[in-house]
Amino acid sequence: MQEAAPGPARREEHLSLLKVLSPVHIWALGVGIVLVGEFMGWNFTVEKGGMYGSLIAAWVVGLLYTSLVMINSEITSTIPAAGGQYAQAKHTIGPLMAFNVGLYLTMAYTMLEAANANVLSYLLTELSGLLGSSQGLSAYPFATLAIVALAFLNYRGVFTSLSINFVITAFAFLTIIALFIGIRGWNPGANMFLGGLTGEVANGLPYGWIGVIAAFQFGMWYYLGIEGTAQAAEECRSASRSIPLGSMAGIVTLIIAATLTWYVAAGLLPWQYLGTAITPLFDVARVADSGVLVVLLLLGTLCATLASANGCINDASRAWFSMGRDRYLPAWFGAVHPRYRTPFRAIVFLIPVAIAFAILPVLLNNPTLLSTVITFSILSGLLGYSFMVPNFFRFRRLWPLGSVRRGYVLPFHPLPALALGILAALVFFATFLGYGTVLLSILAFYFLASIWFVVRRYKYVKRGAQFTAPLPRPKGY
Repeated sequence: MQEAAPGPARREEHLSLLKVLSPVHIWALGVGIVLVGEFMGWNFTVEKGGMYGSLIAAWVVGLLYTSLVMINSEITSTIPAAGGQYAQAKHTIGPLMAFNVGLYLTMAYTMLEAANANVLSYLLTELSGLLGSSQGLSAYPFATLAIVALAFLNYRGVFTSLSINFVITAFAFLTIIALFIGIRGWNPGANMFLGGLTGEVANGLPYGWIGVIAAFQFGMWYYLGIEGTAQAAEECRSASRSIPLGSMAGIVTLIIAATLTWYVAAGLLPWQYLGTAITPLFDVARVADSGVLVVLLLLGTLCATLASANGCINDASRAWFSMGRDRYLPAWFGAVHPRYRTPFRAIVFLIPVAIAFAILPVLLNNPTLLSTVITFSILSGLLGYSFMVPNFFRFRRLWPLGSVRRGYVLPFHPLPALALGILAALVFFATFLGYGTVLLSILAFYFLASIWFVVRRYKYVKRGAQFTAPLPRPKGY
């Protein structure tokens, strides 16, 4: 039988993603995904560890992510491929680990996107109330439409989508600065009462250091997703420059935002309310009794949520696309659009998955299901962070300093990697304290997925074709 003539389906295999991104776009991707955590989610640390426990969690978990960003910058600037940590795993460890890491990334960002859709629905409901709309208006169709619109934006091109992400992320960050200025945060005696830190009923460290450790789980919301900058490495004009600069600027931005967020919320909201609030920064603006701040923070929260959803679509699709391109998944997912040069099939495939997890808690009338979705995202990310520790040691062993060109060199090795490992273990323990059953269920899910990969997909993987980075033969091989 004659082989079919090459057609469009065959030609698309040779297409590559466009190299159009700069450090500004990397900053927009990393901070854009995360900044929504400054507007909501982080405040559950107050319920777990008290007011001081919340601040300690913000800074200690910030150390975890700083270590992660530095490790990520060295490896990604050397292995600049779509898929980020997945691409690293296939070069340094092997197919089974690579498959798991790719799945961690896809599930973490897809579940986070679903959580963003829920938050967007809540914000649109609040907005309709402020505008005097009739009660009973369902915001979910509008949230779904927003997700579809962002997916279409990603479908059309990464440069435009991340340029828009830069604008809305920068605006959201500036609203936090505006809130600090608006309440005269430099003069806490003026209109801040720092509830929970002073007075007869203080809530500084109500559960001691075990409460601080328990707060680490939600302290991740300040930074969860910054590692996604690695997903765009293949689309950078110069990955060795863009990834380190964009990622380092991103983590500095987030640490500043986290500190300001805790300070203004602790200064104006009662700790009893802050520990359970849905949109704490928006509530701070309302307590400040300023119409301008209320409008700014509502728009800032909306922009942060949209930026996060946009970044999640970008990152999840790159991980899924990369696995398809390497045949860890059906090769159909590894296609590049012939005109827009985007992983269009991966983008389109994952959108209904995210929307389904977003509306499932409402359809089943089960609000606790949303917390399960969020925990799934956190734990999937945490499993990926845990992988980064042995991966970096192996990367340095296979390609020691001086053997390959690095865009960034991690200082003080091995201290950052060891710090990342210790802090990741503490966050796992903190999660087990509150969500032990969910943790075990997620581990069981990934175990079964690993069995499926070994039994059903491993035979399709072309081992030689997956080593795409321009690296010399590893030391010892």
